[in-house]
Amino acid sequence: MNNVTQNISSKLRRYDEEMLKKDPAINGNRPYQQCSVSVMDTIADPNITFDKDGISNYYHQYKRAEANNVFTGEAGRKKLEAAIAMIKAEGKGKEYDCILGLSGGADSSYLAWLAKEQGLRPLVVHFDYGWNLELAVQNIENIIKKLGFNLYTIVMNWEEMKKLQRSYYRASVLDMDVPADHMIFGSLYKTAAKFGIRHILSGKNTVTEAVLPSAWNYNKFDLVNLKNIHRRFENASLKELPSLGVWQFGYYSGYKKIRITELLEYVDYNKKDVKDLLARELDWKDYGGKHYENIFTRFYQGYVLPVKFGIDKRKAHLSNLIFSGQITKAQALEELAMPPYDFSLIMEDLEYVSKKLGFGLEEFVDIINQPNRNHDEFGTDAAQRRLYWSIIKMASPVVSLVRKK
Repeated sequence: MNNVTQNISSKLRRYDEEMLKKDPAINGNRPYQQCSVSVMDTIADPNITFDKDGISNYYHQYKRAEANNVFTGEAGRKKLEAAIAMIKAEGKGKEYDCILGLSGGADSSYLAWLAKEQGLRPLVVHFDYGWNLELAVQNIENIIKKLGFNLYTIVMNWEEMKKLQRSYYRASVLDMDVPADHMIFGSLYKTAAKFGIRHILSGKNTVTEAVLPSAWNYNKFDLVNLKNIHRRFENASLKELPSLGVWQFGYYSGYKKIRITELLEYVDYNKKDVKDLLARELDWKDYGGKHYENIFTRFYQGYVLPVKFGIDKRKAHLSNLIFSGQITKAQALEELAMPPYDFSLIMEDLEYVSKKLGFGLEEFVDIINQPNRNHDEFGTDAAQRRLYWSIIKMASPVVSLVRKK
């Protein structure tokens, strides 16, 4: 390790679980407590609650979500058949009957495999915003080749995307995934409208990702907040990136009638079995972490979130798998005993991310170490959402009357 690297390394804060247990700023002055069933605790969420048996609110929330959203066995088969039939009917006569966003991760890769098995004709869309791992590219190429789908790659305007991601780091807000998630969904809806497609297939599923404290994320589609942060810290505006605010979403979902369809809620979805199937059928390779298929997310979730904000997303992901019976608490604790990822790789990613975003290395570390700020300090779209729903409420009787005639 050279002198510059040693200096940078000494300035990097480390994630220390024992320290966080004692830090009032993290645990809200509460004695440390962990859920008796899962690994969610007062570090992960200072507002967590426990019943008389020490079981957290997240267990009960998961069970409600599972009861409402997950259909397996015969019930799942019927739900899946009905969804597939509707997609095929509404896509009849078109080149594609649905759109599928493919990152190369396990969920979207399995969704592609399932679409093929069910005889769907998806336009597979991949979003290149500059951070793909080579392994992700290989996974995508293997999937497309073996399933025989057409790949539609959307390359984001890098200079604009870079400035937007720089803005979020400089703003020191928690959810630095907002720019990517916002633009990915904006691209999905825009592409669906372009090709006249009404169904976007989503890999979202209850059994692996229902558990997530609301404080860990910000509204991905708050365009007011996003633009204000971008203007404040980079003095820039959006020109080419496909934004998806209140009014754009209303246009796509209301006028174009584009909807999200979550097929994975209708199948027996076991993460380990899925990864084994993907490896066997599609030559798929694992990344070693959820959403680690690109470097930006790996560094953000593996270092920035746990060290800067005291959030280890593995606790939620592993707890979800405990609740759905896919792993034991002992297995989860064993994984949590290891750091999110190797410190030498953190140093490599730190240097890569800082350079790609146009920051000096020490400047970037100083930016990461600056005090945290709340998203709503920069304004929100709350007024727009109230106006939108008031318009919808007033228009609904008129629409119903027209339809009856």
